[in-house]
Order: sequence, then C-alpha cells, then structure tokens
Amino acid sequence: MSIEEIWPTLAPETREWLIAHNGEPIPTDVASAINGADVSVDPTAGRRGATPGIALSDEDVDWIEAVANDEDPARG
Repeated sequence: MSIEEIWPTLAPETREWLIAHNGEPIPTDVASAINGADVSVDPTAGRRGATPGIALSDEDVDWIEAVANDEDPARG
C-alpha cells in the first residue's frame, strides 16, 4: 500500500513529521503510525551517512515532497 492511500488516515503530527523529515530513516513510532504503507528496512542508509533503519519507497518520498510543495502529487 502506498503512502498516498494511507495519508488521509494519518494523524496530523505524523504527516508533519513525514514532511519535515522526508527521505530520512523513519523512527519505529512513526513507522507504526503508517502501518500498511510500503515501509521497509534500509540497511544501506548507514553507508550513505544516515542512520540505518526504516524507509519509505522512493515513490512515496516523491509523493510527500509534492504534497509539501503544494504540487499535484498524482502519480504518473
């Protein structure tokens, strides 16, 4: 399931966190809040300088960025 499908059910503070930290590894409490989305463990994050952990798909990161920029987040 994509973040687009789950977005309307998320608490405002979860949406705000995802926008403010878009593309960053996701803490377990936020991952729990978005249960059902395409969330996966990103074991390579540490090699890129980030904390290894839970991450959204690239498509979901792009969708959140569009929402944050008041753009049409429709997937093409």
